[in-house]
Amino acid sequence: MAVDIVMPQMGESIFEGTITKWLKKPGDKVERDEPLFEISTDKVDAEIPSPSAGVLKEIKFGEGQTVPIQTVVGVIDTAGSSAGAATSASAVAPAKAEAPAKPASIASVPPPAPRPAAPVAAAPAPASAAQRTASSAGSERIHSSPLVRRMAKEHGIDLSSVAGTGAGGRISKQDIEALIAGNGPSAVPAARPSAPLVMPPPSSPAAAPAPPGVSGGQVHVAFESAVPREKMYFGHYEVQPLSVMRQRIAEHMVASKRVSAHVYSVDEVDMTRVAALRAKSKEEFEKRYETKLTFMPFFVKAAVAGLRAYPTLNASLDGTNVVLHKEINIGIAVALDWGLIVPVVKGSDEKNLLGIQRNLNDLAERARSKKLKPEEVQEGTFSITNPGVFGGLFGLPVISQPNVGILGLGAIEKRPVVVDDAIAIRSMCYVTLSYDHRVVDGAIAHQFLHKVKETLEKWTEPVL
Repeated sequence: MAVDIVMPQMGESIFEGTITKWLKKPGDKVERDEPLFEISTDKVDAEIPSPSAGVLKEIKFGEGQTVPIQTVVGVIDTAGSSAGAATSASAVAPAKAEAPAKPASIASVPPPAPRPAAPVAAAPAPASAAQRTASSAGSERIHSSPLVRRMAKEHGIDLSSVAGTGAGGRISKQDIEALIAGNGPSAVPAARPSAPLVMPPPSSPAAAPAPPGVSGGQVHVAFESAVPREKMYFGHYEVQPLSVMRQRIAEHMVASKRVSAHVYSVDEVDMTRVAALRAKSKEEFEKRYETKLTFMPFFVKAAVAGLRAYPTLNASLDGTNVVLHKEINIGIAVALDWGLIVPVVKGSDEKNLLGIQRNLNDLAERARSKKLKPEEVQEGTFSITNPGVFGGLFGLPVISQPNVGILGLGAIEKRPVVVDDAIAIRSMCYVTLSYDHRVVDGAIAHQFLHKVKETLEKWTEPVL
C-alpha cells in the first residue's frame, strides 16, 4: 500500500515550507517516525518524521523547492517493495534539477559579464498570477504570512491588489519577490535618495550572471545595491548558495536595521559574587537536578528585574502605538552549526533559577536537533545574546524584531579593578544594550543596565 508524505503545517501562520535536505533516497527502507527530510519555514528548521514504515518509493519535490502545506512531497511503499523505487529515481531528477546549485569552484564558474555604466531598468514584466488585481477576489480575506506582510509593507505593495498563487489563493513570499524583481509597484522604496538599481529580467543580455542559489528577492536586491557584482569575483574563489536559514537571517537583520533606530549602551558588571556561588553549587546542582548550571539563568533573572523596573524595554512598536507587554518572554540566541535561532523562555518572570535553567537547556538541545516547534520561537518580548561564550569582549547585536531591545553578554574574565581605593582581582563582564531609539531613550537604557548590574552584583537568591 502506498502512503503519501505531505508537507506539514508547522504553525498557524505558516502555509509553506522549503525542503532543505532529503535524509533518504528512493529505494531506502524507513521506519515509522524516523527522520525523513528537513524543512525550513519562516519560523524554524525541523526534521519531518516518516508517517509509516516501508520503502521510500518516490520523491516528488527536490531539495531547495518551496512547497505549500498539505502537498504530497513523496510516497512510501508500506509493502516494502523496492522494485518501484528504482524506477522512481528518474522521476525525481527533474525536481532535483531545480534545487540550488552545489558550491562551485573557480574552474566551473564563469567570470561575470561587465555591467552597464548606468542603471538599467527592467521592461515591465507580463502580467502574472502574482500581479493580477483582486477584482475577482471580491471582499475575501487576504491570506499571507507575517513575512509576506512585512515585505509588502517595506516595498509599498498593496496586498489587496495581489492574487496569490499559493494554496487557497494564499500570497506567498515568491509572489512578492516576483513583483519586486519584475519592477512591480513600488519595487524599491521611494525614500532612497539616489536612482535605484533595478534588476534586469533574466533574459536580458546585459545582465550579469547571478551567483548560484541567490534569487531575485529582497536579499539579492540588498546585495545589488551594496556591492557591484563584478567586485565580488576576484582571485581564487568558490561560490556557495545561501542556505534557506541564512536567507531568512539576512532578511530579518536587514529589515531590523532599516526599521529600528539602533543605539548602543555599554556597562561593566562585577560577576565575582555570582561566579563564586556558581562554582560552589554547580556540582551539587547537577547531581540534585540532573541539569548543568550555567551563567545564563542569572542574566535572565537580572534582565527580568530590569524589565520590571523599566517596562518600556519590554515593548514593541505598532505604527504610532507602543505595545507594553504584560508577559516577560525572553528570547535566547542559540548558535547552530548552520545559522542562528532565538527560542523563547516564556513566562521568564514566573520561573525560578532552576526552572529557567531547565527551560534553557531543553530549548537549546532541541534547537540543535531541529526539534523546536514554531510557537517556541514566537512571542518574545526581549532578547539576550551571548558572544562572550566564544571569548568575545562584548558585541553590539542587532535588535530581534519586533522587540525594542536586546542584551549582549561579554566574556566573564578576571581583571584588576579598583575596589575601595585598592586594586583587586575580580570576575568582570561587559554588558551591552542595543535599543530602538524610536521608543527607548538613553536615560532609560542606562537605568535598565544599572538595574541589571545591581541585581548581579548584589545577588541574593539561593541556587540550591
